[in-house]
Amino acid sequence: MKKYIALLLLAFCLSTALYAKGLTMNNITTNTAIEDVKNDPDLKPWGRLIFPANDHYYSGTTLGNLRLTWYGHDPNKTVEIVKYFKEHAQKGEQVFYNIYTEEEKKADPAKRDTGLFFFRGKPGAKFAVCNAGGGFVYVGALQDSFPHALELSKKGYNAFAIIYRPGWLTAYQDLARALTFIFEHADDLQVDTNCYSLWGGSAGARMAATLDSYGAQYFGGGDIPRAGTVVMQYTGYDDYQATDPPTFVCVGKSDGIASWRTMEQRIDAMKALGIPTEFHAYNGLPHGFGLGAGTIAEGWLDDAVRFWEKQMK
Repeated sequence: MKKYIALLLLAFCLSTALYAKGLTMNNITTNTAIEDVKNDPDLKPWGRLIFPANDHYYSGTTLGNLRLTWYGHDPNKTVEIVKYFKEHAQKGEQVFYNIYTEEEKKADPAKRDTGLFFFRGKPGAKFAVCNAGGGFVYVGALQDSFPHALELSKKGYNAFAIIYRPGWLTAYQDLARALTFIFEHADDLQVDTNCYSLWGGSAGARMAATLDSYGAQYFGGGDIPRAGTVVMQYTGYDDYQATDPPTFVCVGKSDGIASWRTMEQRIDAMKALGIPTEFHAYNGLPHGFGLGAGTIAEGWLDDAVRFWEKQMK
């Protein structure tokens, strides 16, 4: 009996040690449990923010069967993103940045669910901020901003994905604060702030366009330059200003949430004002096509990057 108890204790200690060690690069697969990602020692305390902070807006227990409200997501891309975070965290590179101080978080606990995920490109390269959609009720980063930021980093650009407080005003305030943070820490982050770009899908596209129309100061941020380019996906946003930056838009013609015609009319009006624009409307595509892999929109991100690069000259 004593020998049996000793073996049980040994097994328990081994399992506890393995759990404390957390995930390894080899065992992050579509079968990896979401809770294991959230609780991984290398990804704490920010690992939970890889997923919507309000878990009512997603279902599933693994990276493979995760489902986001209103969105699909590519499980293999999700695995790649989690591996990216794990790899860089293990190297000692900072992956997540708080945009609010601890005092500000104590005053407003909702600010604990905010921050910037950094996908590093070449040191000194220009940066982009990607804003996920989610109807201003949650942040669908795994579909609408993490994949975009990861692909931009592969092209050498520094890319941030913002996790913001959902809400018509708080989302804009958090984006203004995030941009201010990047400008204030540009040297430490090793990013070029000239001709930066703002990207977004759905609600995130509205965030990018609105903030650049009115400026970060309007929403409580610092006195910083407006973006050199705005990249928008699938939204029905129709407001614009004569001072708006060059704008790239891609939408699906089968979008049942946001009319692609609204964006076409907006782009035509901006073009008439002399603002550089590029517009793509894809037959048969619904709302939330993300990177568009395997669809008629595949390669749109390359087109958007080329458009951004034109504005750099």
